[in-house]
Amino acid sequence: MKVFSQLKKNLKKDFSNLKTIKVALLGDTATQFLNQALRATGYDIDYNLDIWEADFNQVEGQVFDPTSELYEFEPDVVIIFLSSHKLVARYNKLKPGQSGTMADMQLAQIQNLYESVKSRLKAKVIFYNYQEIDDHVFGNFANKIQSSFLYQLRKLNFMLMEYASNTPDFYICDLSSIQNQVGKQFCFQPSVYINTEMVLSIDILPEVAAKTLDIIAAINGKFKKCLILDLDNTTWGGIIGDDGLENIQIGALGIGKAFTEFQYWVKKLKNRGVILAVCSKNTESIAKEPFEKHPDMVLRLEDIAVFIANWENKVDNIRTIQNILNIGFDSMVFLDDNPFERNIVRDSIPELTIPELPEDPAEYLEYLYPLNLFETVSFSEEDAKRTAQYQIEAQRVVTQQSFTNEKDFLKSLNMLSLVEPFNKFNTPRVAQLSQRSNQFNLRTIRYTEADIESLSKSSDYFTFAFTLEDRFGDNGLICITILKKQTDDTLFIDTWLMSCRVLKRGMENFVLNTLVNSAKEHGYTYLKGEYLPTAKNEMVKNHYKNLGFAEQDGIWILNVNEYENKECYISNK
Repeated sequence: MKVFSQLKKNLKKDFSNLKTIKVALLGDTATQFLNQALRATGYDIDYNLDIWEADFNQVEGQVFDPTSELYEFEPDVVIIFLSSHKLVARYNKLKPGQSGTMADMQLAQIQNLYESVKSRLKAKVIFYNYQEIDDHVFGNFANKIQSSFLYQLRKLNFMLMEYASNTPDFYICDLSSIQNQVGKQFCFQPSVYINTEMVLSIDILPEVAAKTLDIIAAINGKFKKCLILDLDNTTWGGIIGDDGLENIQIGALGIGKAFTEFQYWVKKLKNRGVILAVCSKNTESIAKEPFEKHPDMVLRLEDIAVFIANWENKVDNIRTIQNILNIGFDSMVFLDDNPFERNIVRDSIPELTIPELPEDPAEYLEYLYPLNLFETVSFSEEDAKRTAQYQIEAQRVVTQQSFTNEKDFLKSLNMLSLVEPFNKFNTPRVAQLSQRSNQFNLRTIRYTEADIESLSKSSDYFTFAFTLEDRFGDNGLICITILKKQTDDTLFIDTWLMSCRVLKRGMENFVLNTLVNSAKEHGYTYLKGEYLPTAKNEMVKNHYKNLGFAEQDGIWILNVNEYENKECYISNK
C-alpha cells in the first residue's frame, strides 16, 4: 500500500484516457484529503474519478434540498461519511431516557438520507460505517447496558449491515474493520482532529481510499473471479513428489494447521463463487493424490474447476487455464510460495494479480485478509454452482477436440434454452451478470438488483433472460437482453450481454431469432443496436455487422420483416 505522499503523485498524471466516474463526497468532517486519496487511488485502477465535494458538514443540507449542487452534479456514486466523533457529540446531548435509542434514531436518519438520494438520482450510495470509540464510562459493563455509547455504536453497525442486506444500492465501506486491523492510533490523531476536524489520519487515507475503490470497481464490473493455486508449500507443506502422501504438512498440529486454515479460506471463496484452479509443477497423478486420499485435506478435486499439473512452465499453463475459463487475466489471482516463479509469471502476464506471500506459511492468511482480493457487490445461488459449470466446460473443450466438424459437435450437445422475462427469481443473477460481463457486452451498462426490478415492471421495456443447458450439464442464466420501446415501430437494444463460457455455440443466433420473433409479435419493424467500445469488449465490435444489421451513423439497424431465422442448434426448453 502506498503512503499518502506517494499516492498524491498520481494527481499530476494524465487522467484523460481513463473511464470517468462521477462521485459525490459528503461528510460531517473535513474530507479534502480523502478526496485527493480517492482520486489518486482511482488512477491506479484506470478510473478518472470526477469528484464533487460538499462543503464541510453539509450532508443533510445537500441531500434534503432538491435544488442542491449534489443533484445538479448528477453523480454515479454518492459517498456519505458520518463520523463516530460527531455521533458522540449527538449522544452526549441526549437526555438519559433517549440514549438507549441512539442507534435506532441514527439508522432512521441514514435511511432518510438514502431514500432522498434515490428519489432524485440513479446513483449507488457508499456509506462509511462507524469506527469504534469506547468512552469507558461503564468500563466492561458497557457491553451489558444498552444505554452505553459503545453498545449503541456496535448495535448501529449491526443494524447498518441488516439494512444494507435488504437495500440493493446501499453499500457499506467497513471503516470499523480497517481500524480493527491497523489500530486506532494509526487511524486517528487527536491533535489533528481538534485543529482541523479531520477524523481520518493522513496515514490511513490510502487504505480507506483503496477499500472505497474496491466497491466502486466491483459496481462497475471490475473484480477478481478466479484463484489459481500452486500446491507444494502453498496449499500444503512439503513436496508431495519427494515427501510422499503421509509426510506432507496439513492437519491440526504444527505448521500443518496453517495450511489447513488456508485451505478453509480457499474453500469459503469457492463456495462464494470464486473459481479455483491448480497450476503446479508436478506429475498429475501424484499432485492429485492428496485431494483424493489425504484425510486432512479440506479441498477436494470437486472444488477445482481446472487442474493442471505437469512439468511445463507455469506461464503457459496459466494461459491454458485462462483459455479454458475464458476470463481476463485481470480477473485472476495467482498464489505461489516461490518468489522465482512469481516473478517469471508477473513479468510475462502483468495483468495477473500475484501477491507476495510471506515466507512463513503461518502468516499467509493475516497477509491475505486485508488485501481484499475478492471484493463483490452481489451473491446468488448461481455462484455456488460456478466451479461445477467450469469443470463441465473443461469436459466440453476436451470432447470438442474429438470432432472434426463444428456443426456435428454443436448438434451432439443437445442444447436447450429457457427464455423468460426478468422476474423476482432471476433478478439477482441478471444483475450479477450485468455487473460481471465485460467482453461480450455491447454497451456495458451496469444494473443493480433495484435497477432490474424497475425494468421488469416498466411498460417501456421488453426483457429477456436466457439459460443454456446441454448433455454435459446446466450453465444456468448466461445471457440477458433489454429492448427499449423507442418509437412506434422501433425497438432499441439497450443491453445485450452474454457469459463468455458459452461462446461459439450459436447462442448469438438463437438470441437474435428470439428478439426478431418478439418484435414481430408486438408489431415492431426495426431493431436498433449500438456498440460502445471499452478496453475489454473489442471482441463484439463487429457483432451487429456479422448478424446482418446495416450501419447508419454509428447505429445498427435490422428490418425484422426482411429477416430469416439464422441456423442454430439450440431449442426452446
